[in-house]
Order: sequence, then structure tokens, then C-alpha cells
Amino acid sequence: MEPHFELNEVTKKLPKHLHKFVVKQPYDEYTAQNQAVWRYVMRMNVDYLGKVAHASYIDGLKKTGISVEKIPHMEGMNRILKEIGWAAVSVDGFIPPNAFMEFQAYNVLVIASDMRTIDHIEYTPAPDIIHEAAGHAPIIANPEYAEYLRRFGEIGAKAISSAKDYEMYEAIRLLSILKEDPNSTQEEIDEAQEKVEWLQDNMGELSEMAQIRNLHWWTVEYGLIGTLENPKIYGAGLLSSIGESKWCMKDEVEKVPYTLDAANVSFDITKPQPQLFVTPDFAHLSLVLEQFANKMAIRTGGLKGIEKLIDSKNLGTIELSTGIQVSGVFTNVITDENNKAIYVQTTGPTALANRDKELIGHGTNYHAEGFGSPIGKLKGINIPIENMSPRDLKAYGIYEGEQVALEFEGGIKVEGEVITGTRDLRGRILLISFKDCTVTHGDTILFHPDWGVYDMAVGVDVVSAFAGPADINSFGDVGKVSETKTHKIQYSESDKKLYSLYNEVRMMREAGTVSEEKVQGIFNEVSSQFKNDWLLPLELLELAVMNNFSIKDTLRNYLESMKSNKSYTTLIENGLLLLENYQEA
Repeated sequence: MEPHFELNEVTKKLPKHLHKFVVKQPYDEYTAQNQAVWRYVMRMNVDYLGKVAHASYIDGLKKTGISVEKIPHMEGMNRILKEIGWAAVSVDGFIPPNAFMEFQAYNVLVIASDMRTIDHIEYTPAPDIIHEAAGHAPIIANPEYAEYLRRFGEIGAKAISSAKDYEMYEAIRLLSILKEDPNSTQEEIDEAQEKVEWLQDNMGELSEMAQIRNLHWWTVEYGLIGTLENPKIYGAGLLSSIGESKWCMKDEVEKVPYTLDAANVSFDITKPQPQLFVTPDFAHLSLVLEQFANKMAIRTGGLKGIEKLIDSKNLGTIELSTGIQVSGVFTNVITDENNKAIYVQTTGPTALANRDKELIGHGTNYHAEGFGSPIGKLKGINIPIENMSPRDLKAYGIYEGEQVALEFEGGIKVEGEVITGTRDLRGRILLISFKDCTVTHGDTILFHPDWGVYDMAVGVDVVSAFAGPADINSFGDVGKVSETKTHKIQYSESDKKLYSLYNEVRMMREAGTVSEEKVQGIFNEVSSQFKNDWLLPLELLELAVMNNFSIKDTLRNYLESMKSNKSYTTLIENGLLLLENYQEA
């Protein structure tokens, strides 16, 4: 099946299961007011962020082809991004954290296709194209930061979630959608807010995914770089928020050195942040990331890793000391008196792999009902099965056609006739298959001869545990798209009339055919029919000033009078100040 988005050297490497999250950018749905909001925010950002953002920002805007004048087309961004080894795809709002990280691991920037409304011009709780394109994209033009982002995605995609994490993801997604939709009722918003707050207070121990999302938030989204006394902005959440980019520089916002401790500091996506973390340089980000990865189950394995997978109630993988990998939904682990895992079980479709490649004949069709295997050494035998030579195996009766009774140190017993063994390319035994096999732990029957062939994974320890399958092709369509969709805003006839006026101004500016009569006519309509709109009069003033029309004083006085509404005061003041700076330049 042909993909529904543009393929290039980068996006063609994306695994098929990520394709379902990609949507067509709804460019024709952006209103002329949306375009004006983009232009206002970007002009403010370039003017202000040139002073307070990391040096990579302004240069990165040019390198990534992001225009101040209009919302970027995804295709255009891709043509330029591929020059630095990246790509961009359009998605519908928040996507599940593991999927988000996986895109990043493939050097693909995920861009929420929606555009913030004028009511949330300073800050939006929902991901939008200003945040993604104008916030994330410019900094990835810095090679050191881009590698951090890719590596973060690679590690983050393997982080194990808890069952509550997905519930929190859905709750935050709904709240952000409702808050951004001007047609939402306050009752709907309050109910969604209460759900998020309740979950935040009842998450229990933070999962790996919750911790790595914290690190992502305090770096990629809300990170500062430099010294505590004179930090610069590099986080996309700050770069895309004209409100928070100024707020974050104030003394009221505590500045903290960035360390591994940030993994345990949670955040509220719907509010400005009370403290921010400062990294001395981009290399330090990678150092902390590796410190965190060293504590993850992907590198530590063990009983804790299995328990994390069981708690996740989702698809995950363990790897044993031989290199055999078991992927499925883990539901049970048996431990000995020393609290060491001695038997592990999955339920439902399971696949076995080695070096992230599925073992022939051991896919989900064969292991459709689940899989279970002992872990550890045989009782009274010093040599682990995995280290036995063919001569050793024969000496202990572990060879084809032989009836054998294996008792493991933890008390698991495997009794049956050996059919065959599966080895890796180096000859190391990974799997032993039995017929007429019974597996027990005390009085508990773990496998009965009537159930068919018993395949026993070989390995003394669980050396790794991580989210997702070992072989991405084993389970087909991994992950699911949220059923909660972003709302398509319903516009009234009055809204449409206002947007048509915005479009007239835009067309005049782009064509360079500006007449004072036209400016006067549009102003008459705005001032009489749309008394709460401040952005269009500001755009009209810009045209009047640039062309020295006599109406400029009327427009300036009109905007000064609008400043009495506190909702617009700062926005109008900033717009007027920017106009003055352009005049002086």
C-alpha cells in the first residue's frame, strides 16, 4: 500500500506501524487569521529571541526554511530538512510517547498540524505548528543537538510505560484539545482538568516513560542553556511562546542546574513552569541521557525489568544472557527465595528473536497462546546450559531423541523428550524444544504435554527488558491511534467575514498594491463589526505606516484605546513597539 505522505531519503526508513500516525497537513483549513497569528508570533519571536535564544535559533530558521510571513508547507520544510539529515511529518495533536520517541529515533520531526487560535496566541496547551515547526526545527540545525534528539528518541522509544501512563496521555490529549477549541464549554474543560489533576496525584511510582518524558520536557521543550545567571533559550516550548519566552527570564522563575534529578520532577502542561533547568552545553544533555539509560531496564534487566513490563500491561521484550529475545505481553514471573526470577510467562501472541531478528518458525502465529520459560542454571551443575559444548550436552543427556528431566536451581522442572535445539550464528544454543513435556514448579503445572511442543529459552539471567518488540516486523501494526480527535473549529458567518478581511490585507501586502482607500474601508468594517479584534487593525497600521498614509494616526489611536482591555494590552504594546523598531531600522 502506498504511503499517504511524501517519502524522501529519511521518511522512507520509517517502519510501517508509524505511518498510521501521519496525517495530511490541512493547509487549506488554515484561515487568514491563522496566517496573521503565525506572522505576529514569528515576528515577535525573531525580534526578541535574537537576544535571548541560543545562537543556533536564528541561523536554524534560515537553514530549515521556515518563513516569518506564512505557515510552512510540510513538503517545503522536508526539502530543506533533508539537507541536514532530518524530515518532518504532520500528525493530529499529541501522539503516544513511545511513537513520538520512535519518530525522533529515525530523525523525523513530528509536527502537530493544527494552528493555535488568536485567543491562545501567547501560549497554547495543545501542540501546534508554531510550537513544532518554529520551536523544534530551528535548533536541530545544530548537529550536536540534533544527535542528542535522535539518541533521545532511540532510548526513549524503549522506555517502559505503566498502564497509568497511557491513561494520562489520553487525559492530557483531551484537555489540550478542549482548551484550544473556542466552542468548548467550561464544564467540559473543568471535567477534563479534574481528570488530569487526579491522575497526576495518583500516578504512584514514576515509570521509565514518565521519567524520560520529564527529561524531555525539561530539555527539548523547556530547556535553558548557559549559566544560571545568564541562560539562553533552546527549548521549543519557550521558543514558540511569546509569553513564556519573556516570563522564563524573570527572577520569579527559579533556574536550576540540569542533572539526572530532573527525571523525577513532573510538570503541568497546562500552566507556565515555576522552575527551569539550565544545561551548561548540549554535550551535558547527552551525558545525563546516558546516565538515565544506565538505570533503565534495557541495560539492567533482572526481576525489576520483568516487573516493569508486567505493570505496563503492554507489548515488551526481555533478552536473556544467550541473546534470545522474548516479545509479548508479560503477565507472570516466578521468583525464588532470593527474589531472583526463575520463570517468566507471556499471554497471547509472542515472538522469539535474536539480535532483533525473529527466529524462523517462532513468530506470533506459532506462539499464539503465549510463552513461558525457566531462567537460571541447572541444579547441581556448574556449567550453564548456554556454555555447554556438544560433548557436555550429551553427557547431561540433553540431545535429540533423549528423554530428560531438568531441574533448575529455582525449583522449576522440565521433563520430556528433546526434539531439537536452535543456535545462533556463533553456535550458542538459544532454544531447546521438547515433546511430551511437563513443566512444573512444586505442585503448579506450567506446561502440560497435551499443549503441544514445549520450547524452552536458554539463559541464566534477564540482561535486558524494554518496551515494544525485538523485531518490529513480528507484530505488524504496533500501537494505536487515539480515538479522541482534535476538534475542527466551527466558524460562524461573522467569523468567515472577518477572515475574508484578513485575507484582503494579506493579499494587498503580498502583491505590494496597497491603497489608503482600501485600508480605510477595511478599518471601517473592523471598527464597526469586530470591536474585539486587535490584530487586524495592527496589520492595517503596519501598511499605513510603511506607506505613510494619513490614516496611521487614527489606527494608532484606535489601538491605544483597545489597550484598556487587559486581554490585549501587552499584545498590542508589543506590536506597536515592533513597528517602531522597524521604522527606526
